[in-house]
Amino acid sequence: MQFDPAQLAALSAVLRHGGFEAAAVDLGLTQSAVSQRIKALETRAGAQLVTRAKPCTGTELGRRLAAHADQIALLESQLAGDLSARAPAPQTRIRLALPADSLATWFLDALSDLPDHLFELSIDDQDHSADWLRRGEVLGAVTAQPDPAPGCDAIPLGALPYVATASPAFLARHFPSGVTAEALAHAPMLRFNPKDRLQHLWIEKVTGTRLSPPTHGLPSSEGFVQACRLGIGWGVNPLALVADDLATGRLAALVDATRIETPLYWQTPRLMAPALAALTRAVRRAARTHLATLD
Repeated sequence: MQFDPAQLAALSAVLRHGGFEAAAVDLGLTQSAVSQRIKALETRAGAQLVTRAKPCTGTELGRRLAAHADQIALLESQLAGDLSARAPAPQTRIRLALPADSLATWFLDALSDLPDHLFELSIDDQDHSADWLRRGEVLGAVTAQPDPAPGCDAIPLGALPYVATASPAFLARHFPSGVTAEALAHAPMLRFNPKDRLQHLWIEKVTGTRLSPPTHGLPSSEGFVQACRLGIGWGVNPLALVADDLATGRLAALVDATRIETPLYWQTPRLMAPALAALTRAVRRAARTHLATLD
């Protein structure tokens, strides 16, 4: 089944901007023209592609088609650059999925190497970011999964070190006799979202038991650190985000010798490898600079 490139571009714009009006401005069209293109594409696909709401969002098929449109644009940009080396290639948009901690600690360094590209980043847990590739919604993912998604390659990047931290006042209040299983069962814990298992893995590593402490849900890497500073709870933070706080005593490690290292991998579709070569090089360079070496 073939799709009209103009209709695919309209779909990508609507999902990117969250509405028909902003998409029309971006494409230099009337809102009616954008709506007609979306309706024609939905007729062609035989399914709804856009959920009309504020903001507009894509259905599962709609998101896959938008990613398909981005693939086409990226391949065309590469071809244009090959055919006319002296002419600048048009800017292309690349959709990626990655964990929030990677975005907060090292991944932006990779994107800074590619000023001629535009990026749409989706945040998900390191154990689930590869699912975006399996659904065909992104062109690359930073993931803790070493096994590649179907049709993809997985490149080892390194390990992101984590340390469990809390404020000195929090430690004095909740762990007066040390970090024990009983104390951990009652001390407020931070968790990024229900997918986040790092705190529970740390508890099992330290105590050998599974616990369900009272939990704050806090979906922000930087907010996680600030919540620890303010004594709201304890959490497992990337070492890069708390190293200065540990050095100054603003934060303290719950158990000095116990850290977690999360291995990370870069997964991309095999067929898109040539078009994504520059991005892959940038990601690997940034990983070498910021991540620990995998054992």
